[in-house]
Amino acid sequence: MNNSLNTDLLSLIYDAASIRRWNDQINPMDFTELDKQAHKMIIAYVLAKFEEELDPHKINWTFLIEGGIFEMLHRILLTDIKPPVFHKMMAEKGPELNKWVLERLYPETSQVAGGFLERMTRHFNDPGYARFEKRLLKAAHFLATQWEFNILYKMCPFINGIEQIRQEIEDQIEDHYDLLGVQKISLKRKTAGFVDLCGQLRFQKRWSQSPRIPPTSVLGHMLVVAILTYLSLKQAEVSESRVIYGFLGALFHDLPEVLTRDITSPIKAAVSGLDDIIKEYEKKQMEDRLLPLIPNAWHADIQYFTEDEFVNRAIVNGKPVTGLSFNELTLKYDRREYKPIDGEIVRCCDHLAAFIEATLSIRHGIRSKYLTEGVERLYNIYKTKDPIAGKVDFASVFREFLPEEYKYVM
Repeated sequence: MNNSLNTDLLSLIYDAASIRRWNDQINPMDFTELDKQAHKMIIAYVLAKFEEELDPHKINWTFLIEGGIFEMLHRILLTDIKPPVFHKMMAEKGPELNKWVLERLYPETSQVAGGFLERMTRHFNDPGYARFEKRLLKAAHFLATQWEFNILYKMCPFINGIEQIRQEIEDQIEDHYDLLGVQKISLKRKTAGFVDLCGQLRFQKRWSQSPRIPPTSVLGHMLVVAILTYLSLKQAEVSESRVIYGFLGALFHDLPEVLTRDITSPIKAAVSGLDDIIKEYEKKQMEDRLLPLIPNAWHADIQYFTEDEFVNRAIVNGKPVTGLSFNELTLKYDRREYKPIDGEIVRCCDHLAAFIEATLSIRHGIRSKYLTEGVERLYNIYKTKDPIAGKVDFASVFREFLPEEYKYVM
């Protein structure tokens, strides 16, 4: 089996950062498909956690996570079609459109380990497959859309047709009002505050000291790292539990940045002990401002996802055990009850995402000393690195994304 990642698939994922949403309306900012999908997955997590409070066995997290990835790829292929047109197309030609999308995605997805393409096909063609998880994703989709729309509505409530858009979104959300999480978010109280706070990560741009094409936000970056982590763990052939918790750990790994903003790695490494000070400040801010917005029962999980985010870890007797090797996770803690997270893989995927962000911009002709220094620093870390997690060859992926002009000097 190929022990690398499909670079065409990774490039396709980044196409979502170039797809603008609401481009027929007055926009106070650029809404992108990548940010929308990231916000959707965080909202889907919230909805699923509320459902688990009612029934601990109700959610199949693999279906939920993979469904989010499948639907994002589907949307990338169909670009930013206006919702009324998209829904009419799907209602009248859904099977044919799905077949076309799956055929287009075959080269990028057929080599993903673990039956990825087969399950994606079932997700779109089998109405009974992952039925409840698909409903959660649909509710999360409309809640994320409403969050965007509320910003636009304040800018241009006078635009012709905008009241109809508002009504259509609210009608779709009302159809999901039996879901406890939808009710909680609609109350506009604590849970809505958590969703809002996560949404603010759309406004924080990566590489803020440099122009870039396409620009990406911290929120979009979090989803990309989560998807890269999912793909890497699939290639490493680890258990379903590690894939689930690896994805969730990666999805929330930069959440504290909504309270501190993005502090770049070179700054963190500039002064001995500075990283520890930043971590302590992040922890205090999380406890004071973010955790009060979610149920107490979720606090431990969010802290677990956001603290020591790049360290292999597991929960043993209710407490995190860190510094585990890949083999220790495999031999000792590879069960759902331990919530195993391959933090070292998350770090590699975080670095890979940053590398792709910089190299894509350079390929588009937009470069700066910050981007070129970032490319050189990250490439030098991985250019001779042995496969991580037993099987994943990150060095070859970095080489594939390295711009041509660098290949002869690095």
